[in-house]
Amino acid sequence: MSGHDSKYFSTTKKGEIPELKEELNSQHRDKRKDAVKKVIAAMTVGKDVSSLFTDVVNCMQTENLELKKLVYLYLINYAKSQPDLAILAVNTFVKDSQDPNPLIRALAVRTMGCIRVDKITEYLCDPLQRCLKDDDPYVRKTAAVCVAKLYDINAELVEDRGFLESLKDLISDNNPMVVANTVAALAEIQEHSSRPIFEITSHTLSKLLTALNECTDEFIRSLVFQIDMLLICDLPSRQPEQVNNLHANCAVVLSAVKMILLQMELISSTDVVRNLCKKMAPPLVTLLSAEPEIQYVALRNINLIVQKRPTILAHEIKVFFCKYNDPIYVKMEKLEIMIKLASDRNIDQVLLEFKEYATEVDVDFVRRAVRAIGRCAIKLDRAAERCISVLLELIKIKVNYVVQEAIIVIKDIFRRYPNMYESIIATLCESLDTLDEPEAKVSERIDNADELLESFLESFPEEPPQVQLQLLTATVKLFLKKPTEGPQQMIQVVLNNATVETDNPDLRDRAYIYWRLLSTDPEAAKDVVLAEKPVISDDSNQLDPSLLDELLANIATLSSVYHKPPDAFVTRVKTASQSTEDDDYPDGNEKGYSANVGDGGASPSTSSSSVPYTAARKPSPAQVMPAPAYPVPDLLGDLIGLDNNAIVLADQPAMPSGPPLPILLPASTGQGLQISAQLARQDGQIFYSLMFENNSQITLDGFMIQFNKNSFGLAADGPLQVPPLAPGAAARTLLPMVLFQNMSPGPPSSLLQVAVKNNQQPVCYFNDKILLHVFFTEDGRMERTSFLETWRSLPDSNEVLKEFPGIMVSSAETTMDRLAASNVFFIAKRKHANQDVLYFSAKIPRGIPFLIELTTVIGNPGVKCATKTPNPELAPLFFDAIETLLKI
Repeated sequence: MSGHDSKYFSTTKKGEIPELKEELNSQHRDKRKDAVKKVIAAMTVGKDVSSLFTDVVNCMQTENLELKKLVYLYLINYAKSQPDLAILAVNTFVKDSQDPNPLIRALAVRTMGCIRVDKITEYLCDPLQRCLKDDDPYVRKTAAVCVAKLYDINAELVEDRGFLESLKDLISDNNPMVVANTVAALAEIQEHSSRPIFEITSHTLSKLLTALNECTDEFIRSLVFQIDMLLICDLPSRQPEQVNNLHANCAVVLSAVKMILLQMELISSTDVVRNLCKKMAPPLVTLLSAEPEIQYVALRNINLIVQKRPTILAHEIKVFFCKYNDPIYVKMEKLEIMIKLASDRNIDQVLLEFKEYATEVDVDFVRRAVRAIGRCAIKLDRAAERCISVLLELIKIKVNYVVQEAIIVIKDIFRRYPNMYESIIATLCESLDTLDEPEAKVSERIDNADELLESFLESFPEEPPQVQLQLLTATVKLFLKKPTEGPQQMIQVVLNNATVETDNPDLRDRAYIYWRLLSTDPEAAKDVVLAEKPVISDDSNQLDPSLLDELLANIATLSSVYHKPPDAFVTRVKTASQSTEDDDYPDGNEKGYSANVGDGGASPSTSSSSVPYTAARKPSPAQVMPAPAYPVPDLLGDLIGLDNNAIVLADQPAMPSGPPLPILLPASTGQGLQISAQLARQDGQIFYSLMFENNSQITLDGFMIQFNKNSFGLAADGPLQVPPLAPGAAARTLLPMVLFQNMSPGPPSSLLQVAVKNNQQPVCYFNDKILLHVFFTEDGRMERTSFLETWRSLPDSNEVLKEFPGIMVSSAETTMDRLAASNVFFIAKRKHANQDVLYFSAKIPRGIPFLIELTTVIGNPGVKCATKTPNPELAPLFFDAIETLLKI
């Protein structure tokens, strides 16, 4: 089907089955072809067209390849439910398997292998035997895959008819694509067999390696598959000279390197291992001249390789020097590898590079480069002094973020080499005025720090929690070392701020622990607080050895890019015991499995352990419950040339997920249709979550939705996607919404009027309530100073009060977390008499803020809420939202 054939999917006519039957039996070829396209379109969207089986089969007798593919696709889908009628197609299959056109011969055998009906299987053997020895390589490779399909249906038949021997003979085929599909078929058969089916001998190995050498880039996938097969079947380690040649393609290089690395574990000769390491370096280096995306994949794999075998690229560190036009994610990966390859022999070169990077304009890259210098100092004892000299030079340039990062890494160097480089503290003290990075502030180690600490303590309440924790610890340390009047006053101020004035439980708990230690046993406090920290070690090879071995076994896959084992992000689920697939193994997924890939991580610009691009997850349009009586196929698949997706029969539909929704249209009012719905916010987007339940006696389809004018202009941001609902079935969907599209005049109202229709029933209407907290945006957090300025700038007439006598706040922290989950952000807390006063901020679209004051006695009923906003007419809707959130 071509792109302009979408018209076949748009019909909504009733009684179309009789019309299709008439068109399928038309005397005009074009009319029959159009009719078959309509049938396939109906089948694709889930309509039951199995009653047209005989009429469609009659269209097989044609020379038109496109029509024949369509009919074969229909047969694959419905042969299981119509096995007796499927026999009618056998003669045509057998005839097509001897057609002069190799495409038709291959298509016939492929389709017969996909039709999993025992009565047809026995007719498949003779055509399959002929096609395994066909003159055309396309037919032979298709027949090879078909043997694996047949084995899954009837293993005994495959063995009795000698198909396994025929497959093994095809390994000697002169066409590499035939060899690749043969190896794929044997691997699939071996996976489902309890006894050895295919063992690679020296003779077989020679044939496979010969096929590898004959492959060009056109057959890259076959190359990769054959290399993986060598690993699966245990390549004999006594013949390392046979794996010396490496291809120029990225996928082939990485697959071959994987094979060699695994086999090197079995080779005892150090000379052979050294020779293999030398041979692997040039192909890996060549990959770094490819496109940035390929470079990134190569670098992620090289990162693993050099952790296991650093000698492979020990002399090639220059190729990892960053170029001015490298994307940031490539630069970050190169930095990591340079750290791993850094040695006493090349450290001077590496430090010159890192120093140069520290003067670039990309702040994140500069920070990473400065941190790399520190990591080299920790890794290489003899180079530590040179690394510190470079860091001190960078500190002298007085660039804020460079100085901050340098001080952070020097903190780690102090830990790695205690009491060795304390003389540089004076230089660090000169740079204290440039510190505004929390981690830099907490990195200081200064014995005489009275004045310095006192200056920091002046801003203690405004500092980030990380800095507050470190200031607390530093002040306690100072007091224990110098229990004089100055530090004593400082410790009292800090402990008071950290226990009475703070809402941070970590800070408060640590302060109470210090307080108890100092007041009961100062000597025990010294033992705890002034204890020496353990010396840190090199973290450049940070992966656990067992995890590293697992990742190396998965080189050239997503696992080696994510640096995660496959089980961490892929769920392999058997879709059906009887799989149907129309693709060739080296070009598609494993037979009978669907892979669901999870979150692979952030983008490389923010994390060095992730991939260049990630796709945003979107909610699924609908989740269907009780299955219809007919199977629902995937899109049309490779038989029509659209894509490589296999047809998967949906044996069990997905069950609904998510919290229960309020019923807005009961079945008694909706003529058997019950609708539950509620507005929701996910990932910064507003959705209308709906559940449709069909309690009528007819199938309902063609659902549409319309929203009446409302105070916020809420409207659907796309069509309603609900599948046909059979009697007793239900479906849940998320409808994206937009704002300010169809606004109603007058004062703000929470009323949302909704109309829903389908093809079988009249329009039904229901009302919903708009809850304002769904509109609270993620950027509603305000700083304390900004909150106070905004509160003072708004007139008192904009302040609105409301009491909730029946609501009780049992815990301030729980309430903060609950409100934060709905983008109501905590600002401050204070005591007023015996009451707790909590301040929050929120914001709705168009930048309208809400400044909130909650007053209550913790543990007692009654909450008083005050809000100030530029739009006080929204206050009633706001209070409804706050009351809802407090009651959750």
